[in-house]
Amino acid sequence: MPVAERVLLRPVTMGLLLHSLLLLLLLLGCCLRPATAFPKGCYPSEEEGLKTFRCSNARLTEVPRDIPNDTNKLYLDSNRIPFLPRDAFRDLPLLLELDLSHNAIASVESGAFRGLAEHLHSLDLSSNRLVSVSKDAFSNLKAKVNLSNNPWLCDCRLQELIRTVELVAGSSGGIVCDSSAQEEHVGKAFLQVIADTDFCNVYKKTTDIAMLVTMFGWFAMVISYLVYYVRQNQEDARRHLEYLKSLPSKQRRSEESSTISTVV
Repeated sequence: MPVAERVLLRPVTMGLLLHSLLLLLLLLGCCLRPATAFPKGCYPSEEEGLKTFRCSNARLTEVPRDIPNDTNKLYLDSNRIPFLPRDAFRDLPLLLELDLSHNAIASVESGAFRGLAEHLHSLDLSSNRLVSVSKDAFSNLKAKVNLSNNPWLCDCRLQELIRTVELVAGSSGGIVCDSSAQEEHVGKAFLQVIADTDFCNVYKKTTDIAMLVTMFGWFAMVISYLVYYVRQNQEDARRHLEYLKSLPSKQRRSEESSTISTVV
């Protein structure tokens, strides 16, 4: 081949090689991206026709962010997640089941399950470190919830929470008082305790009594001040009259009339 032709063909050959290399890199990137985007220990699968994402025993310390948004079943059980922040699952509108059992969850922010109200029908929060959670964290949630095996503080807040959510059948016996204002409740199932005790009513009565005691204290202070004020004026008037008696008669009459008009 003449030298001139080889010189002309060289740029074309290099262009074709670069183009082929670029296509190969794009193909590799498309193939590898899904595998590398997931946290270590997490993987997608399909179970009974439902798209599932499993992160069980993955040593997670927070809710992963790269969960496929078409996930139907999400398993985050047996990890080290300490709390659920607001909008933790907002990008999962098709989620049906959520398993958060056997973690270290001690706090659930209001709005943590926002976006799940329409489809979610199962939420497992058993075997965590929940002591007290606001009912607002579960507002509008229609899912059946498992709250068993947590170190619950039995009070009005827990009573309101239990009235807000629908518990998984058979899980209520696992909601046990780990602490309470009344020692006799500790170690007992919460539903057994509230059969005889209305924590919210007790709290209301306590608040009312405290208000009455406070009002009585202020009333007593006002009365004491009035009594002191009257006695002090009486003492001043008595001293002034004694002073007037010691004056000459003409000056005494003038000041007596002035004193009487002042007292009146």
